[in-house]
Amino acid sequence: MWAYRVVAPGRLAEEVADEPMEASVGEGEVVLRMLAGGICGSDLPKFAGTKDLGAGEYGENLPGRLGAPLHEVVGVVEITRHPELRVGDRVVGWASRSDGLAERVISDGDRLRPYRPSLAPGDAVVIQSLACVIEALGRVPIAGRDVAIIGLGPIGLLFAHVARARGARHVVGVDLVDRADARVPFGLDECVHADSGAWAESAADRPPDLVVEAVGHQTATVDHALRAVAVGGTVLCFGIPDQDVYPVDVERLMRKSLTLIGGVTRFHARALTSADDYLHEHAALPSALVTHRFGRADLQRAYETAARPASGRLKVVLDLS
Repeated sequence: MWAYRVVAPGRLAEEVADEPMEASVGEGEVVLRMLAGGICGSDLPKFAGTKDLGAGEYGENLPGRLGAPLHEVVGVVEITRHPELRVGDRVVGWASRSDGLAERVISDGDRLRPYRPSLAPGDAVVIQSLACVIEALGRVPIAGRDVAIIGLGPIGLLFAHVARARGARHVVGVDLVDRADARVPFGLDECVHADSGAWAESAADRPPDLVVEAVGHQTATVDHALRAVAVGGTVLCFGIPDQDVYPVDVERLMRKSLTLIGGVTRFHARALTSADDYLHEHAALPSALVTHRFGRADLQRAYETAARPASGRLKVVLDLS
């Protein structure tokens, strides 16, 4: 079967790999034949070589693990040892080893769920990102509150869309890239084209009740969120950290009586089902979010495109069929 791996910082190469065998599939796992994938911001440091592809689950150092980095996947179940997934099911979710850049992938079936067959695979992949956002916002009250999102990439814009749908009173987004064209489709009242530190200083006139930090990969924006949020408010840390330890202004946290929360998606099946339902209600969302689609012959260009933030570039989706 075909598969790709990162062979040098910022460079993918195709290889011929062994097919997953039924004997290799553990209890609760399935083999997927890949149909589509979505590039996530958390994949990009691994592609660029700034985050070790060899650490933890990824085995040895570069060249990286075969099939990595790609965890947002859509595929057809070809072998199953999961009680709820059948051969032939089209499913969406997580490649549990983040190795979705391959013709066939073994994954934990608990992190996958069938989706509505009316969706094309390249649109259905949006369900995975949406599931993460829906579970995260389920931890905080939204209705009637002022919400701010730092970082208006695909995830940040999904936060805006769901916050608006859940009754947020006012939604503002902040990004170094001009996202004015995304304001209406994603339910934003304001798109601030500025550094989040400068915005945090100006937010004193109308401090938001909830700030979602959707950038990650550095430490500054969490502090900006703490500065901007209203007294008694909440900061939700969602952007993936590249550092283990963040400097936090505990004095500010205490004086403002703030709540600081974080977390990753834990209840995968439930979140995916909720996201599928949400997408059914908001059918135009994939066409607004997915701006670039690449076939398997253009995977290198796809990752390079995803790695360059730009106006008009949102979600990058891969056709892997």
